[in-house]
Amino acid sequence: MIDFHSHIIPNIDDGSQSIEDTICMLEEAKKVGFTDIISTSHYIEDYYEVDEKKRKEYIDNIQKEVEGINIIIGSEIYVTHNIVNLINEKKASTINNTRYVLFELPMNSNVLYLKNVIFSLLENKFIPIIAHPERYSFIQKNPNWLIEYIEMGVLFQANFGSIYGIYGKECQKTVQLLLKNNMIHFLGSDVHRKNSIYPKMPDILRKIEKVISKEKVYKLTTINLKLVLNNKKIEVDKPQKIKMGFWNKLK
Repeated sequence: MIDFHSHIIPNIDDGSQSIEDTICMLEEAKKVGFTDIISTSHYIEDYYEVDEKKRKEYIDNIQKEVEGINIIIGSEIYVTHNIVNLINEKKASTINNTRYVLFELPMNSNVLYLKNVIFSLLENKFIPIIAHPERYSFIQKNPNWLIEYIEMGVLFQANFGSIYGIYGKECQKTVQLLLKNNMIHFLGSDVHRKNSIYPKMPDILRKIEKVISKEKVYKLTTINLKLVLNNKKIEVDKPQKIKMGFWNKLK
């Protein structure tokens, strides 16, 4: 497996708080079957602004301390009009220096300029990936929101912990619906601390396999991620509209 989303570099965002914690998290990841981890430290303008060169240095130093697991550069960029400039100026990073860009939205409000951001990325030959849609309150209210964006060329990454209930019941129900209806393209840990997500992975995978097939799980944890790392196009299954009556019953 490849972990698409992690906060393992110490002391540059709200993730790992020490090199010792980082090494512990990497050992936990390796123990449950991860071979690669994409480091997606937050890049938030005027708040978390460690540039790509410095993050590469951190990754190179961490890599020397751990064998058997590969660390790959990326960023989780907080949505901004300036996203293309941040990438071109080597402040924020794409995933493994490919066309794929991971970014996040506010948890509890719509972004009125979101389509402008997406059009800007697409016009510049980037492929937008929105992190953990199941956690956003407006998507919990209307999960079909994703369909229009998938049709535009946006991809979506869900968190492993969502199906485990780590972020609450609404998030748990939402991620099940998104998985069932072909609206998730990657899974990631979004790990911030040791002894959090990775030790729970066997149980988490069993829960996910009750929602989608093992083959689909493999696609979302390995096949699609390898394609991204090699800057290749992924095959996107057609999203299925969720019947709102069914959704309301779940609530």
